Amino acid sequence: MPTPQEIFAPSSADRARALADTLLNIEAVFLRPRDPFTWSSGLAAPIYCDNRQTLAHPSVRERIANGFTEIVRDHDWTSPTVAGTATAGIPHAAWLADRIDAPMAYIRSSAKGHGQGRRIEGAQPGAGDTVIVVEDLISTGRSVLDAVAAVRETGATVPAVLAIFSYGLDAAATAFREAGVPCHVLTTFPVLLDVAHRQHALSEDAQALLNDWRADPDAWSQEHGG
Repeated sequence: MPTPQEIFAPSSADRARALADTLLNIEAVFLRPRDPFTWSSGLAAPIYCDNRQTLAHPSVRERIANGFTEIVRDHDWTSPTVAGTATAGIPHAAWLADRIDAPMAYIRSSAKGHGQGRRIEGAQPGAGDTVIVVEDLISTGRSVLDAVAAVRETGATVPAVLAIFSYGLDAAATAFREAGVPCHVLTTFPVLLDVAHRQHALSEDAQALLNDWRADPDAWSQEHGG
């Protein structure tokens, strides 16, 4: 059975390290192992990822778009539609769709409550279509896999999810295995930790605390006030 590290392995090690360094530099990712964040779920966590910060930096947006484009061109996905998850996946899906000259859509978290009541806006996939789903961050995987399910309900095929960053949690790996959809990420938690240690003076003790969190986020949260 593939491990989380194998499921979420970046396709390019050099690109993964460079992007991890960039995310730390622009403060899209914060590491606070001794002063944890509280996530919206109520869990205490030593890391917070806000990839919306990438929107403010043209060179970073370009790097992400280039990475996604290379992944698409490395695979035999015929005439795909690119669909971004609302809201953070939408801009990156748009830039990717533009680069590969593909139709673009976005997927709401729930169907619109008025008008045509659509959950998928823009290109309307159907039987026989191929849809690549773009997300900014993979944590547990539940939200993006719900979006994948919405696409599959149209009869379209989802050959992959593309994401900027993954925590590499066991829960997400299990969810993707059960859903039967590959996930291609540009960089990951293990890569980011190594870059933070080697290039941003993250101590070995702090690195150990962060690895303890990744191994069991629920237990770590309980031990740290979550």
